[in-house]
Amino acid sequence: MTTVVSGEAQNIGRGSVADKVGGLVWAAIWMWPLLGPASAVVSGKVHPVVPAAAGLLAFVVLYLILVLVGFGSRRATPTRRTVLGLVVLAVLGIALVAGYARESDSWLSVMLFVGAGGAAVLPRPVAVGWAAAAVVALVGLGLLAGRDAAELSGEAFITLMACVLVVVVKQMMGYIHELRSAQASLAAAAVAEERLRFARDLHELLGHTLSVMVVKAEVVRRLVSDDPARAAAAAADIEELGRTALTEVREAVTGYRQRPFASELDGARDALTDAGIEVTVTEVGTPLPASADVLFGWSVREGATNVIRHSKARRCSIGVRFDERGARLEISDDGVGPSDGSGGHGLRGLRERLAAAGGTLSVSSPSGGGFSLVVTLPGAG
Repeated sequence: MTTVVSGEAQNIGRGSVADKVGGLVWAAIWMWPLLGPASAVVSGKVHPVVPAAAGLLAFVVLYLILVLVGFGSRRATPTRRTVLGLVVLAVLGIALVAGYARESDSWLSVMLFVGAGGAAVLPRPVAVGWAAAAVVALVGLGLLAGRDAAELSGEAFITLMACVLVVVVKQMMGYIHELRSAQASLAAAAVAEERLRFARDLHELLGHTLSVMVVKAEVVRRLVSDDPARAAAAAADIEELGRTALTEVREAVTGYRQRPFASELDGARDALTDAGIEVTVTEVGTPLPASADVLFGWSVREGATNVIRHSKARRCSIGVRFDERGARLEISDDGVGPSDGSGGHGLRGLRERLAAAGGTLSVSSPSGGGFSLVVTLPGAG
């Protein structure tokens, strides 16, 4: 009984030719209970021998095909061709048992495979009924062949349990298939999320760095004739920014970029000053806890980049506060702000980061002019 089910379990049929061939081989190996009828045919214990041999061979081939189809298909119901094949299997099996069971007791084992074939291809409720019918047919054919009722009860029990276990194993294989599909979906989602993270990091890293490098380059152009020393210092800053950008891109690729807020704040202050924007920084309750530090670092970088690139501002204020209510960062300027008030892809990516951590981002453009970005992390720390 168990060996039959083990053979069936190998026929998972997951779309790969190698998997199907392997399952077919295993199903064939575990058909050893049919060695009895095969031996009777080879030894000439049944008459006529040619129909017995042809019928048994056809039965084995049809059974293997049905098992392969049953465990390889994800259809809720079998096709008409499969049902027709199952009916032919049952008729052939009953004919073999009826014709030769009187000559050799081993022919009753054919009914086990009739039941198992139905259990492999039919939906569970129908498969249970099919198994019960196979057991009834086995008992009836056994009695007609002159078999003892007590002996037949054992055969019937083994056949019924084999069929039920095939149904259970098929159901288990269905669950495994669903689990693998779910794993594949999760893996695809993880890849998509990682791509989004990488694109977001590169945008925020390179957008800020390239904006600062442009400002530094403008400083170099303005000062190269009047103040070569300052121009050279600005050029050295561009070189350093380029090296830093390369490092940050490598860190973004590996997912380990964790530049602290204090460093980002210093970088934003320098970049705004170089752009000719007067900067005021107010800090209350800092340093920030780890839960807010990195997120506020991204926020001040993106906020400063927007001020430099879009605002045409003369003044910018950066205020950060941390207390028992949480953490709050506000960046405001007296410029024109984004034309649509959204801030583009950078703020969308930042909003996603904050939402994942339970934080919020809000932007506003007062009627009197300017642009304000507010980041909050309630209960941070």
